[in-house]
Amino acid sequence: MRFTPAAFGAALILATVSTASLGAPPAEPIKPGSIALAEAGHAALVAGRTDEANDLYVSALAVDPRNAAAYVALGQIAEAENLNGSAIRYYRDALALAPDNRDAIAGEGSALAEKGAIDRARESLARLKKLCRTNCPQVATLERAIAAGPRPEAVAVKPAGDTQKN
Repeated sequence: MRFTPAAFGAALILATVSTASLGAPPAEPIKPGSIALAEAGHAALVAGRTDEANDLYVSALAVDPRNAAAYVALGQIAEAENLNGSAIRYYRDALALAPDNRDAIAGEGSALAEKGAIDRARESLARLKKLCRTNCPQVATLERAIAAGPRPEAVAVKPAGDTQKN
């Protein structure tokens, strides 16, 4: 009998909390302008116009920063240009929006492997394998990147005639 008011109050709080999440508005779809710019970016990328594609994807994000596909594409462009730090940042931005995005997980793992962070790349591979119940192409791609290991860094060599006198 002494616990009846407390139990009633706890039940009321739980009912209020659980119904609040049910009444949350659904996530808004990505703005059509952002999707159109990302599609134009993809077309430019396929045509080999990387700079134009990069600009279009950045514009897509300016229209709607929730476009995870644009972040993934920017990550792929950065990785192709050996800008692995930037690629990792773009992939992580995509994963913040869509935590189960297989392309972003594989891209991040690949960029990490190229930078030499093999253990972290393997963590991405494990996460990807957990998501892919069957074989998916992202797993094979990431496995190849891990097997290839870090990309050798270019060593700058001075020409023989460039000696400074003190």
